[in-house]
Amino acid sequence: MNRLERELPEGVLVDAAWFRTRGYSRQLLSHYVSAGWLKQPTRGVYCRPRGALSWQQVVISLQAILSYPLLVGGRTALEGQGYAHYLVQNIRQVHLYGPKRPPQWLNKLSLDVQFLYHNDRKLFRHGLPLEPLTNLGQAKNEPASGPNENWIVQQWGQWDWPLAVSTPERAILELLDELPNHESFHQADMLMQSLVNLSPRRLQTLLTECRSVKVKRLFFFFADRHQHAWLKRLDRKAFDLGEGKRMLIKGGKLDKTYRITVPEDLDSIR
Repeated sequence: MNRLERELPEGVLVDAAWFRTRGYSRQLLSHYVSAGWLKQPTRGVYCRPRGALSWQQVVISLQAILSYPLLVGGRTALEGQGYAHYLVQNIRQVHLYGPKRPPQWLNKLSLDVQFLYHNDRKLFRHGLPLEPLTNLGQAKNEPASGPNENWIVQQWGQWDWPLAVSTPERAILELLDELPNHESFHQADMLMQSLVNLSPRRLQTLLTECRSVKVKRLFFFFADRHQHAWLKRLDRKAFDLGEGKRMLIKGGKLDKTYRITVPEDLDSIR
C-alpha cells in the first residue's frame, strides 16, 4: 500500500497495463478493489478514491500518466480559456487532438461529457509529437509549450496538475475545421469577435502549417468581419488559399473574396 500511494496519486486514472509494467498481479488488484483501496470507474481502469471524477482528471491522467500525446483543443480549449462564456454554460463535449487515438474506455466512464477525438495530422502538416505533453511533476505556472508554441500548460485543481490545451490561435482553427456540420457560423463569428489579443506570430506559423483550404478561407472571412489589430500583421500572401469555389452551406450566399458560401443572415461585409 505504501508503494501504491507513492506511485499513484489519488484521483488519477490508470489502466491494467500500467499496473502490469510495475509488477502488480491481477489477484493483488482484485484484493485492492475488494478492500476499497482502489475503485474501477469502468472495466480495466483503476484509481485511488477521491471524490467525484472530472473530465480534467481523466485528460490529465491520459497526458501525464498514461503517456498519450493528446491536447485539449477546439471549442473546449476556447471555453476553458474564457472565450465562449456567453455561448455555453457547461462543457458537454471535450475535443482531443493528437496523433494517437485515446483508449476505448474513455467514453465508457460515467461522466456528463463526451470525448471527441481528432487526428491533428489531418489539419496541420507538423502535428503534435508522439511523446507525452506533460508530467505531474511539472512546475506550477511553467510556460511549457510545444513546437511553434501552439499549446500551453494550465494548472488545474487543488493539486495544480498540468493540463495541456491548445492556444487560442490553434483552437480557433480547430473549431473552424468543424464547420458547418458540427459548429455553427454564428457561434464561430461570436468567438472570433472575442479573440482580440491573438498572437500574429503564432497565427502566421499555424496558418502556414494548416493543410485545410476551407479552414484558412473561413479564418480570414471571419477575421475580416471584426478587423482586430493582429490582422494587419499577417502576411496573407504566404498562405495557399487554393483555387475554385467551396460550397459550405446549401442555399448560402457566395462570399466573392474567399469564394465560400456563407449563411444569408450572417450579414457578410463582402
